[in-house]
Amino acid sequence: MALNCVILDDYQNAAMAYADWNALGEAVQVRTLTTPHTGDALVAALGDADILVVMRERTPITAALLARLPRLRLLITSGMRNAAVDVAAAKAQGIIVCGTDSHPEPAVEMTWALILGLMRQLVPEVNALRSDGPWQQTVGRDLHGARLGLLGLGKIGQRVAQIGQAFGMHVSAWSPNLDAARAAAAGVQLATSKQALFAGSDVVSLHLVLGERSRGIVDADTLACLPTHACLINTARAGLVDRQALIDAVTEKRIAGVGLDVFDIEPLPAGHPLRTLPNVLATPHLGYVTERNYRDYFGQAVENIAAWLQRTPQRTLG
Repeated sequence: MALNCVILDDYQNAAMAYADWNALGEAVQVRTLTTPHTGDALVAALGDADILVVMRERTPITAALLARLPRLRLLITSGMRNAAVDVAAAKAQGIIVCGTDSHPEPAVEMTWALILGLMRQLVPEVNALRSDGPWQQTVGRDLHGARLGLLGLGKIGQRVAQIGQAFGMHVSAWSPNLDAARAAAAGVQLATSKQALFAGSDVVSLHLVLGERSRGIVDADTLACLPTHACLINTARAGLVDRQALIDAVTEKRIAGVGLDVFDIEPLPAGHPLRTLPNVLATPHLGYVTERNYRDYFGQAVENIAAWLQRTPQRTLG
């Protein structure tokens, strides 16, 4: 009898095109879910799943959900870390959890798409052009000579810094664990504090891993340090920022603009203020959504399933 594999949250209906699922033969029947599911509807959709493939952090895979999926034996996530999957609960239930490779470059590129879009006022200019509105209504801001502040200088932060330097920006960074030697190795100035980083930047971009220490690290007091002409970019995790403090700062125009690719609720509900505020450039969590990543995510998911079927699971987590 064939095992059932469910690919969750395949929004673009792309999963089947980026891997050879036929390589699994008749041993596994694969189906995809292209729309979000929650609550009882999610349990019903996954109730017969022996294998589950999830994409990043689109749907939380909690202990409560896993307890309602008694058939589940293999769970595969894109990337080797997924904060939305309770790996310990899965392991306790006898479920093997595997990951895949993931590349940092797409998130770097998305970060710069948002920075450039905000600094050159692309949203109002494009909207005006499409609606036969005014021809040239804004004056863009220069990257050359501007100050870029990075909250976090890991794999992605370092690459963002390199591009900022190529634009001729002055780059500084801060994080709880960043020291002068690592900053100097990246050619970046170490800010004396989080507050100093925000106060001294024209653009601040967030590149921290979300954890208990970093959750809400950008609060109302931190946002108040930003100059009124500055922009904030978040392509990392929404939980790094106090949501209401951010909405208040943007609504009251205490900062010039915000570029967001991550949200505390995804998909972002209809009517949410971050969908409509004029000084917010928001994209629907596209940072990792590229052909190269998808080929590795789904191609290695097939490899993981094949290895598990041979009782030699690979890329295991937890």
